[in-house]
Amino acid sequence: MSLRKTLTALSRASSPPDSSISAVNLEAAEPSRSSEITFRPRKIRKVSLDDLNPSPPTITASPLSSKSTVDIALGHLLISDELLGGVISAHNTPPVFESTSTPFLSLARSILYQQLATKAAKCIYDRFISLFPGGESGVLPESLISVSAVDLRRIGVSGRKASYLHDLAGKYKSGELSDETILEMSDGELIDRLTSVKGIGVWTVHMFMIFSLHRPDVLPVGDLGVRKGVKDLYGLKNLPGPLQMEQLCEKWRPYRSVGSWYMPYD
Repeated sequence: MSLRKTLTALSRASSPPDSSISAVNLEAAEPSRSSEITFRPRKIRKVSLDDLNPSPPTITASPLSSKSTVDIALGHLLISDELLGGVISAHNTPPVFESTSTPFLSLARSILYQQLATKAAKCIYDRFISLFPGGESGVLPESLISVSAVDLRRIGVSGRKASYLHDLAGKYKSGELSDETILEMSDGELIDRLTSVKGIGVWTVHMFMIFSLHRPDVLPVGDLGVRKGVKDLYGLKNLPGPLQMEQLCEKWRPYRSVGSWYMPYD
């Protein structure tokens, strides 16, 4: 029986009897006022279709900081996407997400590494760290602001990147950003707030979320390598755009970061 027919049947069952009953009979059946019982009216809660068909529970994934969480993610991806499961099975080594750096240091490093070969970027980063007493632990907003653009250029940092670093440090010093608030932000808030820093775009934030914060459900739709991997995985003729990436990788939720780690594959 349909929901509508069920509700109609219930309504008829609760309707008053045949109206042909005379008023005399009703009066005869009416109890004396001394024996009347007064009932307080009660509010009737309306039943909605959402009550009868509740939405499935949302899976909340933990950060990818432990092997057990990564194992759970791999198990989910093996079941949810047969094609990606084949890629995962072909790899002997599972992904590892490790980072002990503070959010501020990670963001500064991201700026320094932009558009550079890994070896050249590592060389400049080592020189950058040498400017601060205590090495990486000494890279703080206040200490970075005190390093002039001239000093940064001497170690190979471009003038543009020097301004990016100073803008990041300035937003920390003003309280607009902090390591504590960054750790508490949602994925959407991170993109909105961090892209306000000069030189930090959505791609940089996506990489920061995956490899520094270990967020489990990040899909870097602008990453060329991930786009190539998705193209090959699903046999597409052209590189997928952001919308198509979202649609194709929807089945990876809530572990799209781990799925993206396998892209591109060989």
